[in-house]
Amino acid sequence: MKSSNPNLFPPSADRRKDVSFRFEQKFVDPYAWLRDPDWQLVMQKPEKLKKDIRAHLQAENAYTEKIVAPITDLRTILFQALQARIEEETSTVPIPDGNWAYYERFISGGQHPIFCRRPLKGGNGEKEQVLLDVNEQAKKEKFVSVGSTRHSPDHRFYATAMDRNVSEFYQITIKNLDTNELLPTRLENAQGDMEFSADGQMLFYTVLDQNHRPTKVLRHSLGVGRDKNAVVYEELDTSFFIHLDKTESGRFITITSRDHAETTEVRLIDTKKPTMQPRLISGRKKGVNYDAHDFGDQLFILTNIDGAVDFKVIKTSLLDPDPNKWKEYINHKEGRLIRSIILFENYLVRLEREHALPKIVIRDLSTGKEQFITFDEEAYDLALQKGYEFKTKILRFSYSSPTVPKQIYDYNLATKERLLRKEQVIPCGHNPEDYLCRRLFATSHDGEKIPVTILHKKDLPLNGKAPLLLYGYGSYGYSMPANFSANVYSLVDRGMVYAIAHVRGGTENGFNWYLSGKLKQKKNTFFDFIATAEYLIKKRYTKSGHIVAQGRSAGGMLMGAAANLRPDLFRGIIAEVPFVDGVITMSDETLPLTPPEWDEWGDPIHKEDDLKFMASYCPYTNITNQAYPFVLATGGLTDPRVTYWEPAKWVAKLRHHNTGKNEVICWINMDAGHGGASGRFDRLKETALSYGFALMITDKNGEHKT
Repeated sequence: MKSSNPNLFPPSADRRKDVSFRFEQKFVDPYAWLRDPDWQLVMQKPEKLKKDIRAHLQAENAYTEKIVAPITDLRTILFQALQARIEEETSTVPIPDGNWAYYERFISGGQHPIFCRRPLKGGNGEKEQVLLDVNEQAKKEKFVSVGSTRHSPDHRFYATAMDRNVSEFYQITIKNLDTNELLPTRLENAQGDMEFSADGQMLFYTVLDQNHRPTKVLRHSLGVGRDKNAVVYEELDTSFFIHLDKTESGRFITITSRDHAETTEVRLIDTKKPTMQPRLISGRKKGVNYDAHDFGDQLFILTNIDGAVDFKVIKTSLLDPDPNKWKEYINHKEGRLIRSIILFENYLVRLEREHALPKIVIRDLSTGKEQFITFDEEAYDLALQKGYEFKTKILRFSYSSPTVPKQIYDYNLATKERLLRKEQVIPCGHNPEDYLCRRLFATSHDGEKIPVTILHKKDLPLNGKAPLLLYGYGSYGYSMPANFSANVYSLVDRGMVYAIAHVRGGTENGFNWYLSGKLKQKKNTFFDFIATAEYLIKKRYTKSGHIVAQGRSAGGMLMGAAANLRPDLFRGIIAEVPFVDGVITMSDETLPLTPPEWDEWGDPIHKEDDLKFMASYCPYTNITNQAYPFVLATGGLTDPRVTYWEPAKWVAKLRHHNTGKNEVICWINMDAGHGGASGRFDRLKETALSYGFALMITDKNGEHKT
């Protein structure tokens, strides 16, 4: 398609012959060449990208900059406004652990966190100790991102997992905090999960294979070369990933093998006996999900076993955790999803969600009595913050809503006293009373009620004239939180309505909400989103053709499907690192996430029915000759989750088939991966591009408030 600007011509990607057959069904992919055959190498060495592919991506970026040139000043204004909402000099609430408290802080102008600790009463002095200044690391690197950090139980060693090549292959370094010097050994190709043994002399960590899958747990002895590392566990099933954690008591390291959402298997390593073989709690059983928390000679297990679709808590013997002997401790209640539990010396705390609203429930382990923490707003978000201490009466949690910035509380489990420890500051000012947040319910195609969170200025007339940004995700059981986002006020303050469609595929209304939006029921996700858009039009929040839809990653599947199904509803589509090529991606077993995600999308390699159903909705497969909305697709060159060629191919095909005049543009960050730029301010430039695009296409006169 020629550009709507007669003086501009979009990049024209070669249409090369690439035909494949699956179960006798023909698939034509003229843009398959955009996938570098040595993509694994490119992930770690971006400079190895083939020249013709690099040239095309650079041409796409250049064309995008020309199309958005009219909003150059607006993007600058947006960036400055976004940055003005960030408290530049700030720190997290310190987390106590013995005689020390650990925290992160930012300095004015600093892009990255500084990891610190300070002694508590009875500690070793009063001076702050800087454990890691990521700003100093960033001076030497184009990209730097910290995946995780861990300090040893004796507080002598500090391990850092850092990505320096934008590929999520982390390198682990270990610092001796007594001498402030790094140990000589570097642990390469790490995933980022790591835990110390009780004596601090061994570090367990997960490593990635050549296809970027965490498949092994290694045990490293401090002061010994990595060639001496022992393999503790290896996952041979390519549909399972492994994850390391530590129980609240600190007695055990957990190795969890899991697929994306349905099946888990947990092994325990005694941190005081780190060379012993990991002990299996219960072998994997299709559809059974569980995690484990030790308490004396017992285990508390959060699980969905025996049809407890929204989970229950069971109690069993630590030494003999036979599932046949599991006893129910907290019952299952359909529609009340137990999202997580945290165990303390005398209390069990659980985070629940019911009717799309979260709730914290505290149970006294000696009496069985329960207390609740809730809030009165129509829509809000709660999160538990796991600390380092088991023998404590203090629970830390966060609260926010679309109008109320994040608040961090310490809650005394014994006295029920609530202490506000920190409140997110918006330096340029924010008055919650100026805005209105509502939780409404749209009716989908099958009568299901879809929660919708809506935010707008209180004085905005609801006459159907306002532009609206509708955000959606709907995959992997991930719920879109109704939390505070300072960024969206750059749209709301300019007269846009901001809405979140809590579509099926998440778990807002329990685990069945997820199950009814995956595999053969995946289309519910798309229909829910479309029904939400129609509902908002009916309620006069906006009108048809004034909606900008936005989704990220798997939310890109939703964006692509909505664009194919109902292009008339949307003025524009913003698809950030979008997963839009489901059939082809799920047919490539070498890609990092493909085998583990067959339980999410289907297996088009081995199951003909799955292939046919995926092909019936796959955004890339179903592009047709029709007039499409404006489209902005973004990606990251070294993204191992949604590879760069997905947005690049999608845009090329959309542009070829688009019969309308709306621009379809693509922007690939050549120096970043799935999460975009690593610095907290640099990331805002990408947000400014997306929001500037939304404002540009919804303002016919090009007049934007500053």
